[in-house]
Amino acid sequence: MKEIKLLYLYPDMLELYGDYGNIQVLKYRCEKRNINLIVDKYSIGMDAPDFREYDIVFAGGGADNEQSILAEDLIKYKDNIKKAVESGTFFLLICGAYQLFGKYYKGVEGDIIPGLDIFDYFTEAQPDRRKRCIGNIITEVNVNGETTKVIGFENHGGQTFNITSPFGKVLLGNGNKFEDSEEGFFIKNVIATYLHGPLLSKNPKIADYIIKYCLERKYNEEIVLEELDDTLEEKCREQLLKEFLNK
Repeated sequence: MKEIKLLYLYPDMLELYGDYGNIQVLKYRCEKRNINLIVDKYSIGMDAPDFREYDIVFAGGGADNEQSILAEDLIKYKDNIKKAVESGTFFLLICGAYQLFGKYYKGVEGDIIPGLDIFDYFTEAQPDRRKRCIGNIITEVNVNGETTKVIGFENHGGQTFNITSPFGKVLLGNGNKFEDSEEGFFIKNVIATYLHGPLLSKNPKIADYIIKYCLERKYNEEIVLEELDDTLEEKCREQLLKEFLNK
């Protein structure tokens, strides 16, 4: 039996909009294919993890206060995280975690939370807390040469700049900042996005992209994933796309 090891970062603090559902989706789709998904958790005070030992590292969304606390802890592992990214470990980063991997996050009061500086983007919050990018969002994403529409929900005050490799083209919603044409950050082993929902429950092709990537990297062989019956998921997607894009 093949296996994938996943590290879940700060489950007690980065779980703002049910982002744990992404792990549940990965686990479900792995089990259906007789793949064992092992989930380890790390939070403040636990033994230091070696990020390079994992196939996937996942972190969800959190508010400004949580980000400030976690940034101080996470910075201790900057070099290890950078080496894991460079060696090909897959990182799935949602909202607040997305921001923490950039250069910095500037809060509402102008305070600077240093990021890990793994990537060149940075995020600045709007001075008016009431101004947020919030609502349903649809982006057009290319994975493995195939274009798919990705559905999610965004709720963020932070505006992210200097994205060199976006996750997708915005068809509905805001994206990285108000009325942006691009959303998220994407390289072959990193998806960083503002999309909650959770992301993978509405977008099985993205889940399978992650699974396939991790298996091929780990076992150094071409992997053809067994097709799953996504009839229900696709019917739900069709309905959502019809409702959102025809408004």
